[in-house]
Amino acid sequence: MTDRITSWHSHPSKPRYTPPPGAIDAHCHVFGPMALHPFSAKAKYLPEDAGPDMLFGLRDHLGFAKNVIVQASCHGTDNSATLDAIAKSNGKARGVAVVDPAISEAELATLHDGGIRGIRFNFLKRLVDDAPKDKFLEVAARLPKGWHVVIYFEADILEELRPFMDAIRVPLVIDHMGRPDVRQGPDGADMKAFRAFLDSRDDIWFKATCPDRLDAINDGGAGDPWDAFANAVAPLVSDYQDRVLWGTDWPHPNMDSEIPDDGHLVDMIPRIAPTAALQRKMLIDNPIKLYWAD
Repeated sequence: MTDRITSWHSHPSKPRYTPPPGAIDAHCHVFGPMALHPFSAKAKYLPEDAGPDMLFGLRDHLGFAKNVIVQASCHGTDNSATLDAIAKSNGKARGVAVVDPAISEAELATLHDGGIRGIRFNFLKRLVDDAPKDKFLEVAARLPKGWHVVIYFEADILEELRPFMDAIRVPLVIDHMGRPDVRQGPDGADMKAFRAFLDSRDDIWFKATCPDRLDAINDGGAGDPWDAFANAVAPLVSDYQDRVLWGTDWPHPNMDSEIPDDGHLVDMIPRIAPTAALQRKMLIDNPIKLYWAD
């Protein structure tokens, strides 16, 4: 029996920073509960349950109003856990699904009715075995009106993925900025390449998220309070303020480093978006455009 992983902080601190009313945690997940929503047989990790009650309790504790729930890889293409959480949110959540590329239009419509507004393509080899670009392009061309594609990859394959991403004709949202090496600073090679990508289209959005992953001690970073992340990401947020989102990444899937304190993650917000106007765009206006436009 594989040991189940606990990847979240048991007692997150209360943030010093208070998000503005209506603020949205635009990148989070739910795990199970396994008794109701079993994990995929292909899952690369087996987490402890982290269901909607826990998510919404954390939302209130941190001072947020809404959530965007992103299908976690451990649930594969069975989106029932994500849909269940959205249904239990009283209108305060929307979602991003992971789908079989052969999904029918009727099934996509059912996902839309359940609050899904995008699909996710994962290119992290440690999390997925197969990422068929041709099939991904086919389903991306059949999405309901107003949907977008979320893509998760690491910085070293950005150029390799450019032709694939250029061929997707709906808005793109890039998870965690494509995982740049923030130790290179705001003018490092990874950030320059990502900026060039953002400049190639005006419908590419990004999530200024995961200092705990990108500035992790075991990857050569300094860890909490993640100064390298703040230094590298703040200029990106300022320069692309109409296309940036933010989220906790709770419950921090498949963490291989120190589990972050979610209160400290929230306190990163004013360090990368120092003005009230920037904070409003990142936390309210931008996610509303993508997830609650209707």
